[in-house]
This record gives sequence, C-alpha cells and structure tokens, in this order.
Amino acid sequence: MLGFMKQAQTTLTINANGRGFTNFTRELQSWVAEQGIQTGQVTLFVQHTSCSLIIQENADPDVLTDMESFMSKLVQDGDPSFLHQDEGNDDMPAHIRMALTSVSLTIPVTRGRAALGIWQAVYLYEHRYAPMQRRVLLHLVGE
Repeated sequence: MLGFMKQAQTTLTINANGRGFTNFTRELQSWVAEQGIQTGQVTLFVQHTSCSLIIQENADPDVLTDMESFMSKLVQDGDPSFLHQDEGNDDMPAHIRMALTSVSLTIPVTRGRAALGIWQAVYLYEHRYAPMQRRVLLHLVGE
C-alpha cells in the first residue's frame, strides 16, 4: 500500500562573501532530516539572477578555484561589448554566468537525506564581487 505524499517548503538565507562558492549542504541536509520524509526529492531554487546553484566536489578546494578561473576566462568582467553595466563591470557577466550554470537543482531523497555522493556538496555560486544575501527556496516532496 502506498503512503500519502507529504510536502514541505522553506527558504534558506545564504550569506555570500562575494564572488565564489558557499557550501550549504549541512543546512540542506539538516532541513530535509527535520521533515521526516524518507523517500522523495528536494528541489532547490535560487531567487536571483546573478548567482547560481551547483553540485561540485567537496574534498579538494582546487576544484572550486579552477572552476572560478575557467569562468573568469570565459566571461570577462568589464567587457566593453556589454551594454548592461548598471551595477558595475561585474553586472552583466554575473547574469551570463548564471545562465551558463543553473538556478535550480533536484536531488533524490533516500532514507531521510538528500542522496548526494560522498564527494558532492551543494554550493551557492555567487557571481558578484560584493557580499550578498541570497534566498534559496527548498521544496521537498515524498513519503
């Protein structure tokens, strides 16, 4: 017999220290565990246009350094061909970086935990230089 599907939703506030990665896996896992849903999926959605969400390696910090190095070469700040620079020379590049990555993630939930691999972590990837406070909506569905 199938159980009844449950849902839960919350918003995490992530304080990003400027361009780079903020690991919020612990907060995600804690919230999922508190909901009592053993099997399902959690969707994460960042409510901004100049940051993104990624799942990336959590063991070697060189991976994140290399990610940012690559992205900096791909989308250069202050590119004179960008018209939109209302908030500085990192403004349009932040929007492009967001479009090249992702604003949402869906992760299976197994045994009451987001089923990440041993080397995986969930990061807010901030694309602006200034410190920002970002909102990430979490929506969990399952039984």
